[in-house]
Amino acid sequence: MALDPSYLEYPHRQRGYDHDFFEWSCLHTRPPVKWPDGTSVAVWLCVSLEWFPIVPAGPFKAPGHMQTAYPDYRHYTARDYGNRVGVWRMLDAFAAAGVKASFATNAAIAERYPELVAAVIEGGHEIIAHSTDMNGTIDSSLTREAESALIGEAMARIEAASGVRPTGWLSIARQQSWHTADLLKEHGLTYTCDWVNDELPYALKNGLINLPLNHELSDRQIITVQQKSADSWAESLCDAFDWLAAEAAAQGGAGRMLPVHLTPYIMGLPYRISALEGWLRGISQRPESWFATGEEIIAHWHKQEQQDG
Repeated sequence: MALDPSYLEYPHRQRGYDHDFFEWSCLHTRPPVKWPDGTSVAVWLCVSLEWFPIVPAGPFKAPGHMQTAYPDYRHYTARDYGNRVGVWRMLDAFAAAGVKASFATNAAIAERYPELVAAVIEGGHEIIAHSTDMNGTIDSSLTREAESALIGEAMARIEAASGVRPTGWLSIARQQSWHTADLLKEHGLTYTCDWVNDELPYALKNGLINLPLNHELSDRQIITVQQKSADSWAESLCDAFDWLAAEAAAQGGAGRMLPVHLTPYIMGLPYRISALEGWLRGISQRPESWFATGEEIIAHWHKQEQQDG
């Protein structure tokens, strides 16, 4: 049977991609970004603070969700370990290294663990909105109104529980619909972390900024999916930092960004946390490194974009 010619007709087919969210460009063609104090690699730690309902809902399960017949107490309590134990070790590790992080926080975490969110804020860290809970997924089966209500509910609940209204948003599973970018902008968000196709921030046409949170160097990907050790995870991050620092030096100090996505119930275990502590000690002492929150990176990048524009 012959293919209908209309199948090949697509209104957004164009150079680089098939959508109209942002202008296409390659990293090496843009004006160089300079980070503070002569540093060249912005290290962005993003910790996921997740609350998993014991029964999943929606068209698909978020990564890390319940896996066995419900009630799945084994995985439910393993996830809860991260909020009760693991993340506190991470906070201690960040304090010891003198670095700041962003915490992608479910609204349910802000409500159920107020002492944890208070410790995050008191430590000078950033709160990023991470939906309502791990059932709060976005997909194209939602109406625009339902998705807007989900985003608005998450923002309102986080602000009410923590006293902070986030400027950044990380979707569950980095999943967006066709409407998400506009809805985030309408709800007052400055940036999203969902698209992973770069190593520097970039602007969408609606004014929202994307801060790429690549999943390849996450503890979930390297340790849980690839089944490598915590030491191997740390070695991969060292290799990535070395490459980015060398690349920046070869391009006259043009800034690069190393996003590090962390999961408390994975990296916060007692036989893994020392790998994070050791990596933080080593990289925080490198003269090329600038540990910054997402909000700080966006602010510094945006200032230069305005000057170059």
